[in-house]
Amino acid sequence: MESGPAIFAGAAFALFGAALLLWTTVRTLHREPVAYGVGPRTAVAVTSLFGAVFLVLGVWCFGRL
Repeated sequence: MESGPAIFAGAAFALFGAALLLWTTVRTLHREPVAYGVGPRTAVAVTSLFGAVFLVLGVWCFGRL
């Protein structure tokens, strides 16, 4: 019964992290801005970092089962 929240949190974090990394990659390949008002390298670096952190956090939640 206690694994339910861990599964939900792991799935939410992993899906959000993967989607953020995919979105950042597609925007970068199409040479479109990732964030307005920020330098392109900074925006890509920050969104990639947060996408990776959320993906790792989701994997960590799955590992706690």
